[in-house]
Amino acid sequence: MNASHLSELLPALQVAVAPVILISGVGLLLLSLTNRFGRAVDRARHLRRDLGEASDTERRQLTEQVDNLYRRARLIRTAIVTAAASELFAALLIITLFVEQLLSWPAALAVGLLFVFCLGALIVSLVAFMLEIRLSLAALKLELGRR
Repeated sequence: MNASHLSELLPALQVAVAPVILISGVGLLLLSLTNRFGRAVDRARHLRRDLGEASDTERRQLTEQVDNLYRRARLIRTAIVTAAASELFAALLIITLFVEQLLSWPAALAVGLLFVFCLGALIVSLVAFMLEIRLSLAALKLELGRR
């Protein structure tokens, strides 16, 4: 690529920096969410095994804990799926920015919509994450009430 073509591509690279940073940040959120999901699933499996050896009172408490973990896992799954969708929209946004620059294609509407979809999906993911955090406090209350 010669210098004149590179100078034409530099504005697209500059504009693409924000979505790239967003991808990095959402990737860290995904890492945290997948770790939480794995812990919730493992804990639910462990409690499910304990149900067989539990008394009636313990069985009720353990069932409440498993139900709470299931609700939490569903919220985390929602957060993971929407965070991944946010990353997908950010990647499509970057591609659209490059195609717009390389082909002189007017794509302002597509760029705007992709950005809105990206942030909308991120907002849904964060709301699901906050709801899961709220449920985790309820899980702690169940656990402490048991002892």
